[in-house]
Order: sequence, then structure tokens, then C-alpha cells
Amino acid sequence: MKRLVLIAVVAAVGLGAQSAQAADGVAGVDVSNWTGEVDWSAAASGGAKFAFVHATEGGDYVNPRFTAQFDGAAAAGLVRGAYHFAQPHESGGAAQAEHFVRNGGNWLTDGRTLPGVLDLEDNPYQDRNGKNACYGLSAKDMVAWIKDFTRTYRARTGRQAIVYTTTSWWRTCTGDSTAAKSSPLWIARWGADPGELPKAWQKHTFWQSADKGPLPGGQNAFNGSESELAAMANPPAEVTVSGKTVSRTTYRLTVANTGPHPVTDVKVSGRTFGGQRVVKAPTGCTFSGTAIRCSIDELRRGQKRTFAFTTKPRKKKGTVGIRFTVGTVAVKLSAR
Repeated sequence: MKRLVLIAVVAAVGLGAQSAQAADGVAGVDVSNWTGEVDWSAAASGGAKFAFVHATEGGDYVNPRFTAQFDGAAAAGLVRGAYHFAQPHESGGAAQAEHFVRNGGNWLTDGRTLPGVLDLEDNPYQDRNGKNACYGLSAKDMVAWIKDFTRTYRARTGRQAIVYTTTSWWRTCTGDSTAAKSSPLWIARWGADPGELPKAWQKHTFWQSADKGPLPGGQNAFNGSESELAAMANPPAEVTVSGKTVSRTTYRLTVANTGPHPVTDVKVSGRTFGGQRVVKAPTGCTFSGTAIRCSIDELRRGQKRTFAFTTKPRKKKGTVGIRFTVGTVAVKLSAR
């Protein structure tokens, strides 16, 4: 299985050519209903370049200020993202991911929206629900819950959810699991540095250093440049190519859109080797002798297209097959 990264479909919006970096990275904020009305112009003037906005909690709560805060951040030129405060004891991870996506957490291909965040931290309602800091779940069950959430979020949006947590919570409640290592880490540690990270991550992507400060809401930094932040909001399209040799005369090639953007006009070419010729190809393909040409008009996010080809070898023995090229990706299928 090989991946082809294509040019991003949407140009980044609202970011200047110069990188405005604080000592610890690019400055940003996180806000919720408790923050109240936010003066986003002042936040931008104060150096904020991104904002995370609380969208949902558990299986039914929706921040009543979400739309105003989320759209307000964008109007002021900030890159923005939404976060979901997990309540793992209330309902399954998949169900809460669906709730999040329906109510603000869906990723937008507008060039200024960050992937959604799964907020995992100590249970703040222990007196109310009688659960411990880990919501009454074992480490095994918590890891399974997180996998259900992140898997569902990726299926619905094409993006890996960001994980917000503390090192202490992650170690206690997941057993320091590495199951979420594909997700960017937003580490919460109030102080002068991010401190030690959970073992799943070699570096943090975001750092929450304080719950209040000169900017509205929580004080945060992106661990990179402003151009890298823009790229996170506007990733390239991605096509995954895989193949299977069914027999000496039958070959299958699959082209899948595994990225967040739709892709168009995908070209597939192939040439047989080992002394055989193509005798059958599917709709969308042309062939002549040893050469194959196929075209895919469009692949929406999550879609795939499988082509099956039939060949006729000139000899009964020896290595035969087809070499395919999709963009810059080459795949060789062979049989003996």
C-alpha cells in the first residue's frame, strides 16, 4: 500500500507571510461558554493566531455560545477548531463523536479550520456522578472508548482528532497507552514548560500553559511556525494505491481517497511485462497490447475504485505481471 500526496485543494486563508511566534510557539486561546462574549479583534491584536472553542460535552450538551465564538474567531482572522469534552461513562465513544460532528466538530475545507479535539481530563463531576477521575472505566475500557471516538471522527471528517489531556490523567486512566499515537497531542500543563509527555508522543503539537492570562480564555501555544499551523488547517489531498495479484492472468488495482479533500482527474497507467498482453479492462480504461490507461473523474473522501485486468501470457512459465503508475506512486504486481 502506497500513498500519493496531492496539492491541497483550498488555499490557506487569513495568515500573513510573516510568522508571528511567541517564545514557545504561535500563540492561541481556548474558550467555552464560561468565557462569555469574546472580543476577537482584541485577541487578534494581542497576538492570538488560533482558537479552540468548546462545542459539545457528553452525549447531549451543546455550547450555546459556540457559533458566535467559532465564527467570531474566523472573522478576526484566527484559525479555529472545536473541542468535545468527553464523558466516557455516559455513552460510547462513537456516539459522542457523532454528537460532536453534528454540533460544530465537523472539519471544514475552508483553509482555516483545525481538526476537532477530544478533551480527556479528570472527571469534574465526581460529587454528582459518583465516578472516579477516570469516570469509572478501567484502562482497557478507556482505551477502547478513545479508539471508538477517534476512529468514528476520522471516518466522518477524514482527519485525525487532536487529543487534549494531561500526562497524569493519560497514565492513570489509559495505562500510558500508545493507542492514540496517530493523533496530534494538545498537552495541558500550567507552568513554564510542557513537562514530560505520555509515552505515545515524542512531541506535543499544542500546549495549554495557563487557564487565564493576557488573552481571552486558556493560554496556548502551537509547537511550530505559523505556516505549519496553516498547513494543519489545510492538509494536502491523499490517495492510497494498493494492488493484488489474483493469478497469472488476473490483477486488481485499488485507488482510494484516504485524505480529507475530494480528488479529481486521477490518471492510472500500466504496462505488462514477462511477455503478456492485456485482453480485458474495466470501464474507464483503454488498453492496447501491453499498455493500460485509466482515468477517475472524481473520488470523494472515503471513496475507492478497484480495477480488474485480465492478461494473456505468451508463455506458461516465468515471471509475469503489470507495473502501474498513479501520479508519483509505482506499484508492481507479479506472478510466476
